[in-house]
Amino acid sequence: MLVELLPWVDQKVIETCPFSHTTETTQAMLSTSLLEMYAREQVEWDAFEWMHIECFPNLVELACMLPQKEDNLRSRMSKFLLSVSERFGDSYMTCIMLPVFLTAVGDKADLTYFPRSIRSRIEGLRPRSGVVDRLSTMCVLPLLLAGVMGAPGKQDLLAEYLRKLLLEENHTENPPTKHTPEIINAIRFICIYEENHGLIFTILWEMVVSTSVNMKINAAKLLKVIVPYIDAKVASTHVLPALITLGSDQNLNVKYASIDAFGAVAQHFKNDTIVDKIRVQMDAFLEDGSHEATIAVIRALVVAIFQLTSTPNATSDLMRRRDRANAFCEAIRALDATDFPEKSIRDYLLPAIQNLLKDVDALDPAHKEALEIIMKERSGGTFDSISKVMAGAHLALPTSVSNIFGEGGLLGKKDTMTDPSSEAASSPNTGAPSPAEDTRFRRIMLGNFSDMLRGKGKAQEDGQKQ
Repeated sequence: MLVELLPWVDQKVIETCPFSHTTETTQAMLSTSLLEMYAREQVEWDAFEWMHIECFPNLVELACMLPQKEDNLRSRMSKFLLSVSERFGDSYMTCIMLPVFLTAVGDKADLTYFPRSIRSRIEGLRPRSGVVDRLSTMCVLPLLLAGVMGAPGKQDLLAEYLRKLLLEENHTENPPTKHTPEIINAIRFICIYEENHGLIFTILWEMVVSTSVNMKINAAKLLKVIVPYIDAKVASTHVLPALITLGSDQNLNVKYASIDAFGAVAQHFKNDTIVDKIRVQMDAFLEDGSHEATIAVIRALVVAIFQLTSTPNATSDLMRRRDRANAFCEAIRALDATDFPEKSIRDYLLPAIQNLLKDVDALDPAHKEALEIIMKERSGGTFDSISKVMAGAHLALPTSVSNIFGEGGLLGKKDTMTDPSSEAASSPNTGAPSPAEDTRFRRIMLGNFSDMLRGKGKAQEDGQKQ
């Protein structure tokens, strides 16, 4: 409705302009000199003021009611703002639109081109508390970046502002209390538009090669969330080189932050070059002997299994369904011999088991019984590490993940998959496992992880040949 209303508003602005003009378009009429007169002479111009006094503030209020990842409505709002900028011109965008939205996200803004009588109303959009400041960063910043600074010819302005957000405010190890997750989500939103990718990756590389640990960790988080919006070529030429650099960092927190992003890449692309690079890097994480790195890989694996078991199995071939179910069951039984936080158990492991139990016909009776036992015991609390190691030994752990990690495996090949968990980069809350458990799992992973990502593609190709 607003888009359809815009031409009518445009015409009313021209017809009711209190200053003499000879132009027929709003874009030509709203020059910087005319806006200076508007601010200085205190004239009535209701049709013009409706946009920045009524419409924009109401859009800000509406944006703050949207869920963080409501991309569809937020995209339509951004397109409307771009339409306003196109009709009303560059001077209007720079002198009126930009200050309104900068104020709404709590940033400095030049209100020179607003009459004194309405400046207080524009200032009223400024967040007045920490909660509202976070809300504005979460909900209004995406509109500022995409709908205002995303206007044609404003790439330099957008680049300067993004550098301010990502580089200048994070150059110290104790940056100001800015809402980093919300900023990262806002940048994720503008990556929906392919024309922004080049700019984003230029800034990302500055973060990757910086000396700031905070900046490098934020680079890993940003790389993870933009994976769904890129193609395999961009993943190979930009994302993976950046992640490999971060994964080789001497700081352990930076290294662990990259694991989650590698997982996101693995779940979106089946390109052989990409798979090879991820395989080498994951093997390197496990070979360094770090308990935290192993735990991070375990968590990423649990998330991936949950996501793959959540995907409907379209085949009616019972044998193929059984092969698929057996691979997942054996992987879950192997993971049950490891130690990871209750949140991962609750959010991913148990739901994955529930997904498998829905297709009873595809489950081997022994697997079904084992899964029900894991469900019962894991839902009531975690096992003692030693008892889990013994259970794993009873289940023949050295071969239990061969189907999912080895030839014909199933994991890591879903094209449209996203990774909802960011916990893989965090340090574990549980204590270190016993040496027997740690050695056993690392041996399994090192022996089979190299084929994990490629396996599902081979299984699919074999099925097609048959």
